[in-house]
Parts: sequence; C-alpha cells; structure tokens
Amino acid sequence: MMHRQLVSAGTMWEPVVGYSRAVRVGPWVSVAGTTAAADGGGAVGGDDIGAQAREALRRLVAALHEVGAAAEHVVRTRMFVTDIDRWEEVGRAHGEVFGDIRPATSMVEVSRLIDAALLIEIEADAVVR
Repeated sequence: MMHRQLVSAGTMWEPVVGYSRAVRVGPWVSVAGTTAAADGGGAVGGDDIGAQAREALRRLVAALHEVGAAAEHVVRTRMFVTDIDRWEEVGRAHGEVFGDIRPATSMVEVSRLIDAALLIEIEADAVVR
C-alpha cells in the first residue's frame, strides 16, 4: 500500500468537512480548493479578484512544496470564480505562475463560495516523478 501524505491548512472548515489542503499518494498530488480566506473572515486582497487569485496560488504552491512537489509538476488546475466577467484578472494571475508550465485548466463561474468575501477558489492536480 502506498503512503498517504496529508497537508492541513488549519482552516475552520477542515475538521467539519473532513478534508486536507493537499494529499499525496505515490506520484499523485491533489490540492483542494484553495482561497484567499483571511483569519476571522473576509479575504486577503479584499474585492480585488486578481489579488485573491495570487494569494490562493501562493497557498496552493506552498501546499505542493509540503509534499515534495512544485508548480512545474501541476498537470491540471480548476478555477471557480463568482464573476466570470473578471476572467482576465484571474487569468493573468494564473499565467504568472503557470504561463510556462501550461497545465490543462478550467475557469467556471459559480453563484458563490463558502464566504461571500471570497471571489475565487483554485484546485490543482500534480504528478511527481
């Protein structure tokens, strides 16, 4: 049986929902939906969806590092935004991290996220040789 490595973000939602920020099993890594949630509510970056995306991506890459992976190992990302009209701000932030890596990706509009202040949630899958 392959070792299962878990990463916790320490959010208030983890124990209630029963999830991990990231999970690595063998070469496979999955990073859960990651936001710019601020301690005590609200969002790092306020109403700036690009700033929220950058913070979410920073947290996502940090979670990858905790399991021995890096941005260049990412093969798929999914972005959930509350306003698809702001796609370019989000896309530019994603491109800052993944422009040369070019994982398969999706950007989908959702009606809302777990906190009304959150404008974007990003998840990723990676494969480490």
